[in-house]
Amino acid sequence: MVRAAQNRALVAGADKTAAGRLFEQARAQPSAGTFALALRGRPRQPARAVVLQVSFSPALALRAPQRPGGATGKGAPVPASVVRVWEETGPGAAPGLEWLLLCDQPVTDFAQALTCARQYASRWLIEDFHKALKTGLGAEKLQLQTAARLFAAVALLSVVALALVDLREKSRLEPDLPAEAAGLTAIELRVLRHQSHRPLDTVRAVYLALAALGGHLGRKGDGPPGWQTLWLGRRSLRLLVEGVNMAAQLLDE
Repeated sequence: MVRAAQNRALVAGADKTAAGRLFEQARAQPSAGTFALALRGRPRQPARAVVLQVSFSPALALRAPQRPGGATGKGAPVPASVVRVWEETGPGAAPGLEWLLLCDQPVTDFAQALTCARQYASRWLIEDFHKALKTGLGAEKLQLQTAARLFAAVALLSVVALALVDLREKSRLEPDLPAEAAGLTAIELRVLRHQSHRPLDTVRAVYLALAALGGHLGRKGDGPPGWQTLWLGRRSLRLLVEGVNMAAQLLDE
């Protein structure tokens, strides 16, 4: 499933006769239902909750794109379903959110269209996971020589990346959850509290303490912690915990 960027031509029948344009066809379909979505904040656009309309146009055929050695429309048409997601606005208001989604699976009812809409709505979270995996944990910098070793390393890093994403999302959506829900072990939470000199009673407090351990200053204009900062904090905490465990072993000797 992809978001349509161009108003592609549609074709009908084996003779590939013109059948209009994608955007006009999608926007001509009536709403099949609605769903609520919490939009994240962006520069100059605060976070907000919206109710979005959903419509669908099954069994379309897109004119074949240009390929090396072949002009536009010479190849076989590309079958697709289109799902339109949009925010209705009042007369004279600025245009609201609109997604025109192309899907290679049949979409014949509202439930299937809603599934496509929700899958696309989750792309920001998926992108954040990959950003945590690549930017924060440096998965692309691994110097492993075989696919098996690379897959094993990425699998392990994915667990850490998912934990970072989970902590970030909890700090945003459920900041007042108890600190124990942040995903740290009991000893990690105890060491982090001692290092930060604060009680750290909530998930949000744990998130900010980890970021501070990674170098985030937490000033008013600094913005939220980045993935590299959060990962540095997580790695620093792990080293502190290892030091505490080694000190406890030495005392027992």
